[in-house]
Parts: sequence; structure tokens; C-alpha cells
Amino acid sequence: MELIKQNLHGKLTKFFFVIILGSIALTISAKIKIPFYPVPMTMQTFVVMFLGISFGYKIGLATISLYLLEGIIGLPVFSNSPERGTGLVYFTGPTMGYLIGFLSACYLASFISSKDNLLKIFIKLILAVSTIYLLGVIWLGTLIGWEKPIFSLGVTPFLLAELFKILILCFITKKIIKIRNFI
Repeated sequence: MELIKQNLHGKLTKFFFVIILGSIALTISAKIKIPFYPVPMTMQTFVVMFLGISFGYKIGLATISLYLLEGIIGLPVFSNSPERGTGLVYFTGPTMGYLIGFLSACYLASFISSKDNLLKIFIKLILAVSTIYLLGVIWLGTLIGWEKPIFSLGVTPFLLAELFKILILCFITKKIIKIRNFI
């Protein structure tokens, strides 16, 4: 019985460590802006899908939930925070739908398997990242009004960067999946 408790304790410690490291990686990916056309690119969506692929949906969702909770309580983990605010006020701003979409994208990306071919991986990643933009546009339209050019404000500027990140992920996914074996 003692051996089972020690094994469980060891696994839980490892899971918490992985979740915290994932949250740190997501925070770093939000802060680094890469010059890209037409808007600077962060690697947040890349890391979100990476977390789903490498950790699976349970640990991936726990990681993103921790990241969102950190931002909600006021830690400057989000992109453009603290410059544009922190905490619940920032979270409920124009990017809330996108941030919540991180959960669905991570979840969907976790269903990519090592048996999937390149085309199937590409389609699954497009579907996963699309949920970020779908939820983002729904919230943005609700917040600023549907008469505004929501799609051209909240999606179009980011499409080229998303395609770039998805292509990178497509080519490294089979290697990333091997990380699951160590967790």
C-alpha cells in the first residue's frame, strides 16, 4: 500500500511540475513578439497546440487553465499585459474569446496521433486553431458590436501567421508526440 501511495505522489508531483512549466512556456510565448506581416506574431497558439499534442488533453487543459487563472488574478501573463491592464478587467476585454478558445484548441490538438499522416495532422490543427478564432470573433462581436468589421479586425490579420505556425507543427508533430511517453 505504501508503494502505491509513493508512486501516486510521484506522478502527481511530476504532473504539477509539467503543468507549471507549460504555463511558464505559454506566458513566455505571449510576451515574445516576432515581426510578421501584417501584425507581429506571438507563439501562443503554437504553444497551446503543442501542449495538447505533447501532454494530452488532461494535462494540456490543466496547464491552460492555470495560465488563464494566473491572468485573471492579476499576474501579467497575457500578451500586452501589464501595458494594457491586468486581471479580470483585461481578461474580459476584447481577447477573452480567444483566450477561452485556447482550451478548445488544446483539447482538439490532443487527438492528433502518431498514426496520422501529414494531411490529417494539418486538418486537425486547422480545426483546432479555428476554434480559437471562432470563439474570439463571437466575443469580439458581442463586445464591440456586430456592425463592425469583426472578421477583418479579429481574424484576417492573423491568418498568415497561423498558417506558418501550423505548418511548423505539422512537420514536428510526430516528434512531439513522443514526449507523451515521458509524462
